[in-house]
Amino acid sequence: MTPAFAAAQSAPASGAATQPATSDPDTRVDVLQPDFTLAALPTTLRLPVNKFSFRVTHRFTRPLGRGDFGDLLSDFFGFDSGAQIGLELRYWLRPGTQIGIYRTSDRTIEIFGQQSVLQEKPDGHPLSLDIIATLEGTNNLREQHQSAVGLLVGKKLAKIASVYAEPIYMFNTNSLEPANSSDNNTMMVGLGGRIRIRPTVYLVGEVTPRLGGYDPGVDQGSFGIEVRSGGHLFQINFSDGIGSTLGQLARGGVNSDSWFIGFNISRKFF
Repeated sequence: MTPAFAAAQSAPASGAATQPATSDPDTRVDVLQPDFTLAALPTTLRLPVNKFSFRVTHRFTRPLGRGDFGDLLSDFFGFDSGAQIGLELRYWLRPGTQIGIYRTSDRTIEIFGQQSVLQEKPDGHPLSLDIIATLEGTNNLREQHQSAVGLLVGKKLAKIASVYAEPIYMFNTNSLEPANSSDNNTMMVGLGGRIRIRPTVYLVGEVTPRLGGYDPGVDQGSFGIEVRSGGHLFQINFSDGIGSTLGQLARGGVNSDSWFIGFNISRKFF
C-alpha cells in the first residue's frame, strides 16, 4: 500500500473522530425559569449568544370590581375596555449580558441592561445573582426621566418552583409630581415566584413593597397562570395596578380594591 493511499484512507477516520462543538447551555429549556419576567418583575434567566426574545404585555384599564356582575359581564370581563399595551425586544450582547427596550402605549420607554454574576448550579453556587440597570422616560423618553439599579436574586426549590428577591433603588420616582420634592427616590424590593403545577403549566405571583422614599398608592401585586408551548409563553394575570416598567411599579398600584385583568405573550427566538 502506497503512503498516499494510506493517507487517503486515514482522513475519513480522523474526521469521524472529531467531536462536535459543545452547544450553548443557555439554549436549553429551563423548566423552572421559562421566561425573562414573572408578571412584570425580571428573572435571572440568561439569553443565549446572538439570540433575542420578544414580549407583548396587555393591561386592561377597567377595574374588575366596578359596578355589579352584570356590568362586568356586559363589558366582557373588562376586555371591552381600553388597555395599556407594551412591546419589548431583548437581545444578547455578550455571554451573561442582555440588553433590551420596552415601550408601553402611554409612550413610556424603558431601556435596560442585565448582567449575570452568578449562576445557580447543583454542584456550585446555591443562588443566581444578576445586576440590572434601567433608564426610562415618558413622551418617548423625552420627559420625566427615571433610572434604577438593583440586584436580582433567584433560587430554585425542589424542582417545582423558582423564587426571587430583588432589591431595587429607583431614582426620580416622583418626576410626575415635581412640586413634591420631599421624596424623589424609592427603595423597593420585588418578591415573587413561579410554581410548576404541570409539565408546561405554571402559577406565578409577585408583589413590590416600597421600603422607603416616595411611595404613593398601594404596593402593586400580581398573580396569574401561564402555559409554555415551545418557545412561546402565554400568561393571564390579575393586578391591583397596570404598571409594567420598574418606574411604574415604584409608583405603586391603584388601590387594594381595584384589580385589572391582563396578559403577557413572550416568544424566544432560540
